[in-house]
Amino acid sequence: MQPSVLRTRAYSRRAGSTFVLLTLVLAALLSQLALALESIVLVGSGSSVPLPLFRKWTSEYNKRNPAIQMQYLPLGTSEGIKQISHGVGDFGAGEVPLTTKERGEGNLIELPVVLIGIVPIYNLPGVTRDLKFSGDLLAEIFLGHVKSWNAPQIVRLNPGVTLPNLPIKVVYRPGGKGSNYVFTDFLSKTSSRFREEIGVSPSPKWPAGAPAERSSDMADKVRGETGSIGYVELQYAVAEKIPYGLILNPAGKFVKASSTTITAACRAAETPQWDKFSASLTNAPGADSFPISSFSWIYVRTSSSDPRRKDALVDLLNWFFSNGQQFSAQEGYSPLPRELLVKIKTQISSIH
Repeated sequence: MQPSVLRTRAYSRRAGSTFVLLTLVLAALLSQLALALESIVLVGSGSSVPLPLFRKWTSEYNKRNPAIQMQYLPLGTSEGIKQISHGVGDFGAGEVPLTTKERGEGNLIELPVVLIGIVPIYNLPGVTRDLKFSGDLLAEIFLGHVKSWNAPQIVRLNPGVTLPNLPIKVVYRPGGKGSNYVFTDFLSKTSSRFREEIGVSPSPKWPAGAPAERSSDMADKVRGETGSIGYVELQYAVAEKIPYGLILNPAGKFVKASSTTITAACRAAETPQWDKFSASLTNAPGADSFPISSFSWIYVRTSSSDPRRKDALVDLLNWFFSNGQQFSAQEGYSPLPRELLVKIKTQISSIH
């Protein structure tokens, strides 16, 4: 590898680290300034999957009371868990359930905050029908074994569709991303080869393709590259008008992601107790369940030594799970079912 390339990569890594450091420093300064003004700024960090929703929540919540404000930093799911586990910030956000160790050592809980669906997006000019994918087919594509859009495995699932003889250009998310975790969770349940070679992880070692840093970058990259395929939260595909495929669910039905089919997956997994806050929703039973559904969680500490800050956080959480839910649908996400909201509010009341 040429020295210039090495220097460029090293510079990119340093720039990324510097960005993270600067955002955290800025958040700390904002908090200090707010305290000086006898107000509190609650700082969260984590996934970019729900970023449009968190931006809307920030705008709306900050109108309510100048004494309590919030800020959200899209640093990735793994970084969000790392920050809250180390006592940095007031909450994290992402699509990876906490481990037993993280819950115990960090005194943390995860609360579902919204429902999401991860969809395969693609760029195939001239193909006007929604393509159909099985989990096994997607696994073979992202493992690099299915390389052409007119491969027999794709043709077999899409009779009557004229597929171009184009190479498949895989686009994936880099390490530490919640969408990686949800996507690999689904692929590991539907493909034994994927489960053995890659497994479930927010940082999978993808064998083929090119990375896209954020959800918005993934959408931009697929939209700009003929023959490309990637995966992104439904909201981004709809907002950017990018075609996305139907997915074969365990009931043998090809299902298109929508608020209705994502909620169906949640209901199938949570009924009747409605208290499995860290449940996996991928490949949920039911004819109408979209199989790459998931919770997006917030991660919070269950206790605080600062009563004012604790009260402010509880106020924010209660708003998330009451008035804040109406903005989920407005921003293209699926709000939580009422039965689950009741149980979550009970959990919030135990924070002390």
